[in-house]
Amino acid sequence: MQKNGLHVILFILFVTYSCTPDKFSDEALKDLTNIVYAPRNYNLLYPANLGQAIIPQDNPLTEDGVNLGKRLFFDPILSVDSTKSCASCHLPELSFNDSKAFSLGVNGRLSARSSMPLINLVFTKNSFFWDGRAKTLEEQALLPVEDPNELNHKWIDIENLLRKHTLYPKLFRKAFGIKTTDEISRDLTVKAIAQFERTIISGNSKFDKIIRGEALFSDLELYGYSMFIDNDPNVKDAECGHCHSLPLGTSDQFFNNGLVEAPTMTEFKDIGRAKVTGNIIDRGKFKAPTLRNVIFTAPYMHDGRFQTIDAVLDHYSSGGKSSPNKDPLIYPLNLNSFERRALKAFIETLVDTSFMNDKRFLPE
Repeated sequence: MQKNGLHVILFILFVTYSCTPDKFSDEALKDLTNIVYAPRNYNLLYPANLGQAIIPQDNPLTEDGVNLGKRLFFDPILSVDSTKSCASCHLPELSFNDSKAFSLGVNGRLSARSSMPLINLVFTKNSFFWDGRAKTLEEQALLPVEDPNELNHKWIDIENLLRKHTLYPKLFRKAFGIKTTDEISRDLTVKAIAQFERTIISGNSKFDKIIRGEALFSDLELYGYSMFIDNDPNVKDAECGHCHSLPLGTSDQFFNNGLVEAPTMTEFKDIGRAKVTGNIIDRGKFKAPTLRNVIFTAPYMHDGRFQTIDAVLDHYSSGGKSSPNKDPLIYPLNLNSFERRALKAFIETLVDTSFMNDKRFLPE
């Protein structure tokens, strides 16, 4: 009886382990055609004031594709030691940022630049990353995986893990209609992640409500708004809107905003955009990030040199540091205390806390 009882316990443990998701089978399932493939379009809802969503024809949003992408985004399977995921550097509660000057990758390695917040990328027209090295969101999802300072994994090994996984073959079948596990690839993996990232939309801030006629600026916020967009000749132009144009809070363009003293074009330690374009005039230029939810994404700039918004305002008020290609709109603003308060008050109208608490963007 005791022996039989032991057999029962061992059987239960075996069944429990076998049925637990996120495990690997000894032999990858080959034929997936018994799993129903019935793709349904994902209903992407967003306020009209944000613009027009950009969805590539070769990667339309589907419910199963987005769900697969979300799971992959939060899964450390993409890192070489299974300790890091995309979400490790892009936390929902920090507006898909990590509040570090340099992100911590596997083996304690630090990223070359600060992580950028993943907000409203579905509206991006002009490349991704601080230097714009990724032309598409799919490519943006591809590159960190093999970066030795980030996830440091090999795509061929990830493909093998996904093919032998007890759950992912089914999810890839439902998302993309593949017929065998051999069809699971890095290209489909990043397509799924990109689908999920395109759904991460922030458009319910006080500013958005004001644009929709659902709220009003306070006097201080309105003054800051006038400074930001330069719509009143009697209010000082803070020159913000050229790089951080509304409604998205970014122009999608690259600028040298005077962070580095460089007497000549050869003296930038991080050449930024020029590494991609090969054009010397692009040295020291970086993409203007969105200002949406910016109060949650400190420290600021590509190298996280400024810990607070006040420090950022100090920089722009002073006119920045000299270099041959510094943007001409970076000059001493000499902001007074009232003007600083007004700008900060307006910037705070771009905060959308409902976005960061949206269950669609949180791990299961």
